[in-house]
Amino acid sequence: MTNSAKTSENIIEVKHFKISFAQKTVIKDLSFNVKRGEIFGLLGSNGSGKTTTIRALLGLYFADKGQLLINGKQFDPSDDIRIGYLPEERGLYKKETVYDVMMYFARLKKLDNPKEWIMNYLKRVGLEDFAKTKVNKLSQGMQQKVQLGICVMNDPELLILDEPTKGFDPVNRRLLMDIIEEQHKKGCTIIMITHYMDEVERLCDDILLLKDGVARALGPVKEVRKQFNNKSLDQIFVDIYGEEENDE
Repeated sequence: MTNSAKTSENIIEVKHFKISFAQKTVIKDLSFNVKRGEIFGLLGSNGSGKTTTIRALLGLYFADKGQLLINGKQFDPSDDIRIGYLPEERGLYKKETVYDVMMYFARLKKLDNPKEWIMNYLKRVGLEDFAKTKVNKLSQGMQQKVQLGICVMNDPELLILDEPTKGFDPVNRRLLMDIIEEQHKKGCTIIMITHYMDEVERLCDDILLLKDGVARALGPVKEVRKQFNNKSLDQIFVDIYGEEENDE
């Protein structure tokens, strides 16, 4: 996609990143950059190293080798950069009400007019009638909408989304994608992990396709497709992950 907000400045730099767990190397020697203002697709099958890379970038894991930098330095929670992170495993206070959970995070993020923002958001995603419902009474999809709201409520500079639309029907997938696109138009840089290649084709500027901790495709979507004879991203994914079967 064409993005006028994208710049030549790197907001993320990953240089020769390597990490292992229990003597198994998960990421072998990974290097890539994310430009400020772009939407970057981080792709690969389960176990390819996508979530590990994000967690190391945010300081939750420690690299065996290499550098993972945000704004030119290792991430520190005390930094003034606004980051929204939606992990694949959701993390909400499930015995509290939707409104109270969102208000708690709104106050942490020093949101102006938090009540108005929360109620407007809940109305938009169809949860206005669930404001006083405890989180554990909601479906997984409803909880996902709540957590996305928490991620975007302070207009983050960097938004990291791990399978944001997993399990959603087409209507709700489109709703969440619209919200994500709105953040992008405000200048937000977005890293998106997804298995939906139509989302990638529609939204992403650059992509990284990981397999076994190694970058198998990296660059602008159009250039990656050219490298693979203008195949669709779906077919490229299938070809790369089908190599072992084809070799047998």
